[in-house]
Amino acid sequence: MLYDILRIFITPFIYMYMLLNKEKKEFFYKRINQNLDILKKEEYIWVHCSSVGEVNLSEALVKKILSERKERVLLTVMTDTGMRTAKDKYKDNSRVDILYFPLDNRKIIRSILEKIEMKILILIETEIWPNLIHESHKKGKVIIVNGRISDRSYVRYKKLNFYLKNLFKDVDGFYMQSKLDSEKIVKIGADKSRVEILGNLKFDIELERFDEKTKDDLKKSLGVYERKIFTAGSTRTGEYEIIFKVFKKLTNTLLILVPRHIERVPEIEVLIKKEGMTYKKYSKIDSDNFEKTDIILVDKIGILRKLYSIADIAFVGGTLVDIGGHSLLEPLFYGKTPIFGPYLQNVKDISKEILKKNIGYKVEDADEFLEAVNKIEKNSDIYKKNIEIFFEENNKTAEKILVRIDKLLKMED
Repeated sequence: MLYDILRIFITPFIYMYMLLNKEKKEFFYKRINQNLDILKKEEYIWVHCSSVGEVNLSEALVKKILSERKERVLLTVMTDTGMRTAKDKYKDNSRVDILYFPLDNRKIIRSILEKIEMKILILIETEIWPNLIHESHKKGKVIIVNGRISDRSYVRYKKLNFYLKNLFKDVDGFYMQSKLDSEKIVKIGADKSRVEILGNLKFDIELERFDEKTKDDLKKSLGVYERKIFTAGSTRTGEYEIIFKVFKKLTNTLLILVPRHIERVPEIEVLIKKEGMTYKKYSKIDSDNFEKTDIILVDKIGILRKLYSIADIAFVGGTLVDIGGHSLLEPLFYGKTPIFGPYLQNVKDISKEILKKNIGYKVEDADEFLEAVNKIEKNSDIYKKNIEIFFEENNKTAEKILVRIDKLLKMED
């Protein structure tokens, strides 16, 4: 009731704002005036994502739904980048319909729900839209998955506890990322019996695994000769100075450089020669006639994961220069403690979690890099155990969510 009154009050101001701002007018128009005829009178699972981040992390869950259940999927997004990403991901899947989220407009939400047979609404992370939750609850089940509440949001939500407690009665399951998130959602009004910790979809990954023979054969082909392996993956221009400085201070170590763009290999060859180091290109390796070299320069795509799997030191590139970073999860998946620089805008949430769990190192320069290498070497067993725990906590999160969905829908039947 209070929420509806506030919406009625602010709506005239929104329309005035739209008249004055062409960009915002387009934003509102796209979301309020949509063609709903793409929807079919069939059973749907409605998945709501805020932006491109949620579209990406929900992909594993959506694909699992499509492969293991019969319903169509309605995916709604708030942002333009989210819409572009969603359309690109599911362009070849005829069972996925994509719309902009209609800004919690009750009338439009009702129109959508009249056109489809919604079985369950899945809110990714903590997207609390009162009209969406209330209207969807009348038609089917409502769950929050990958739930999280930041400290900032928690302070704001606590002030609305009286309202949220009533709203949360319409939510059938709160599947949170962590113990802390589950405690917060209960304190702001969720029924404790409906709250579970299922882990984080971001870290629910499954990559190719390599057996010991495959790894030993690779080491032999690279001419490791009992040396430690320093794999620098997805490296970018501007990072080699620090990498070489670190490498020169390491003993009995082979450096494997895996540039993000292999067309940069000739430039990197020049840099290596200037440093007076020996190297061999990966494509030129002949395991039967191999001369020991300082550096293996990879000029082939698609083998970084295998090279992370044999590493003693793992660096993730695009982080010492203002690129924003590449996958930190790949070395972690193979039990390696990743070292990365301060430029993390592409992997912001994941890097924060890695640092919080003490399973990775952020470095600014060569001295900090060397310090991280020394700490990892001295405590390798501890880091390995922490990484195992990290993946156990987040293992098969999408599968766990699907089990809960199956259970809720069976209860409904």
